[in-house]
Amino acid sequence: MPPKKKTKKITKKNPEKSENDLEAKYRRSILDVAILQDHIALQCESAIKVQSDRNDLRRRLRDMEQKLQHERQDHRDVNSDLSRQYKTMQTELTNKAKRMEKEVSQLKEDLVLCQEELRKEKREREQVQQEKDAIIADLQHKLDNMETDYEKILHETLDSLTSQLSVARRGWEDKSTTLHQNYKELLSDFGLNALHIEKTNESSCFSH
Repeated sequence: MPPKKKTKKITKKNPEKSENDLEAKYRRSILDVAILQDHIALQCESAIKVQSDRNDLRRRLRDMEQKLQHERQDHRDVNSDLSRQYKTMQTELTNKAKRMEKEVSQLKEDLVLCQEELRKEKREREQVQQEKDAIIADLQHKLDNMETDYEKILHETLDSLTSQLSVARRGWEDKSTTLHQNYKELLSDFGLNALHIEKTNESSCFSH
């Protein structure tokens, strides 16, 4: 069976009610427009604030980028200065180490020369000491020989002098005896007593 067609019920509208509905719609529309305008104003303010915040953020970002750039430049400058100082110090230390190595090498050479000179001087001093000891020993030997010779010569001289003195004393005694005898004979020739004269001389000597 074919579907039944719906019949549209046509009602007759009230003019006053339609006018009131239209006014209500108009008022709602005005209210909606006002709300929409307020919403748009809020959106604009939000957009302006967002734009301002964005601009502020961009400015702060530029400032931070500039600051970071300056810090990077300062960091590069510091690194460059430190690198330069490090290279300078490294060069100075390298040169100082080379100088010290040369000085140590020279000191070692000087030490070897000094040790050689010391050994040479020690050998010469020992040789001089040996020669001096040999000379002293030789002189002591000669001195001992000279003392022996002097003692021998002294004894021989004393013996000779003693012998000569004995001979001379015997000669003097003989001459004295002869002279005394001649003196007695001469006094006897003059009639004098020699013994009496000797006693007189002795008494005269004691009186003086």
